Amino acid sequence: MSIAYVAVTVATVVATGGIGVAAATGAPFVLKFMGDVGVPESWVSKLAILKLAGALGLLAGLAVRPIGIAAGVGLVLYFVGAVITHIRAGVFYNIGFPGAYLGLSMASLELAITR
Repeated sequence: MSIAYVAVTVATVVATGGIGVAAATGAPFVLKFMGDVGVPESWVSKLAILKLAGALGLLAGLAVRPIGIAAGVGLVLYFVGAVITHIRAGVFYNIGFPGAYLGLSMASLELAITR
């Protein structure tokens, strides 16, 4: 297991877990950003669970590789959807956030596959 794999995965876990907790607790900035792109408020807690599950899956993947790969795939798909949602809504002022999470998720997945 490489230092890069652990470092990138832990960074992704912290970032995705942090935004998952913010969404789960109904942080005003999360509700605003999701509202701006047309996500119903009733979906926020469900989407938070997906982020948190992905973060926990990546963490578990440090010990059990297939779990990390599955979590990485899930997070990549989630954040591709988030970027597409921003584009379809024409909301670009904060598209860097899902883009950054997507980049971290892609890097974690790549390193999990090649470790």
